[in-house]
Amino acid sequence: MEKALPFTLVYQNKNNMTKGNETEILLVEDNLNDAELTIRTLRKVNLANKLIHVKDGAEALDFIFARGQFADRSVNDRPKLILLDIKMPKVDGIEVLKQIKAKEETKSIPVVIMTSSKEEQDIITSYQLGVNSYVVKPVEFGAFAQAVTELGLYWLLTNQSPL
Repeated sequence: MEKALPFTLVYQNKNNMTKGNETEILLVEDNLNDAELTIRTLRKVNLANKLIHVKDGAEALDFIFARGQFADRSVNDRPKLILLDIKMPKVDGIEVLKQIKAKEETKSIPVVIMTSSKEEQDIITSYQLGVNSYVVKPVEFGAFAQAVTELGLYWLLTNQSPL
């Protein structure tokens, strides 16, 4: 039986991450149902062509800083957007956000927290650390899909980023 990859690649080969083929969206989500719904929704609006999904904060940091299983990719090919859950195994989203925003070379990457947490302290801490947006995931399928569509369209097509 073939072992599954610890991350999901959508329309992109991990070994083909070269200039001009950068990752546009890094989805950091441990809930596979939420991840699949996010990916399907972004595919519908043609925004999933260069999306990588990782299942925990440790994998996210390895991807962002090109280390571990992602050591063969260029650290200069930064995602144009990171969709980040908070409550995850290994390294939580707050710690991932803290490390991204602490480094000069990564602090300008837009990070949107997409979480089920409405805890005021999570929201306050996220903004203090420099999150670009904090979105509580809608529970209803249609509202969730609409929120993901709007986020993708805004951050990848409307927003002007220094990246």
